[in-house]
Amino acid sequence: MKIELASSYGFCYGVKRAIKIAEEHPSSSTYGPLIHNKDEINRLKKNFNIGLVESFKEAQEVDSIVIRTHGIPKNEYKELKAEGKEIINATCPYVTTPQQIVEKMSKDGYSIVIFGDKNHPEIKGVVSYAEDLRNAFIVLEASELDKLPLSSKVAIVAQTTRKPSDFMKIVNALILKVKEVRVFNTICNATFENQDSAAELAKRADVMIVIGGKHSSNTKQLHSICKNYCSDSYLVENETELDPKWFEEKELCGISAGASTPDWVVQKVIDTIKKIALL
Repeated sequence: MKIELASSYGFCYGVKRAIKIAEEHPSSSTYGPLIHNKDEINRLKKNFNIGLVESFKEAQEVDSIVIRTHGIPKNEYKELKAEGKEIINATCPYVTTPQQIVEKMSKDGYSIVIFGDKNHPEIKGVVSYAEDLRNAFIVLEASELDKLPLSSKVAIVAQTTRKPSDFMKIVNALILKVKEVRVFNTICNATFENQDSAAELAKRADVMIVIGGKHSSNTKQLHSICKNYCSDSYLVENETELDPKWFEEKELCGISAGASTPDWVVQKVIDTIKKIALL
């Protein structure tokens, strides 16, 4: 069986930057998981004594706080700063961009539409930058727009890890519904590249392995895309979750990885698949 890696996969710029920042601040604590990858979080804890606080109340009890790649709500950031905490901001620049757009466009009188998952930490942070939260709306489907009290001017941004095709469905529906629409494509380039290369490989593969955190939005998107082209597509966090049955009578095993998946985890998965293939 041949094993082939997607031409673009794994760590994006924002994740690399966040890990470097965390490593430069040993014995600090991240507010929420720095990235959606448990193995990398455990490595940072073991090698750099990086702690983890899960709630705002816990964040108030530590002195040095690393802000996760997904960002945090604006009011929490301001309050922690006012309390004199050392704040190390590892928010991905691609996430900071929609925060700034939402803040500016809402001040300019635009209704805000955010395409994304309302329960995702990135979106919780982005929406908090709206001047008036009553005029900021989070949607996943174009059909949801019909129920919203939108003004005649709308600005729309997207969660950084969403599919461009799904974003365009909402944009097109808005254009037909609202007099003025300002569209800001805030989907990350690395997301485009990883998704396109995973799709290309999945079309040729007999089995696809997508590596990444089960709570990672971009990893779940990759798995969904691969599943469209290769029915035998599986999402694993690490090599321990591989099932030898997946590789029986397969000729080409394709591998992709989410933006929060480190190379050392990918390599362990590849090494394990090679051992399975020899059994």
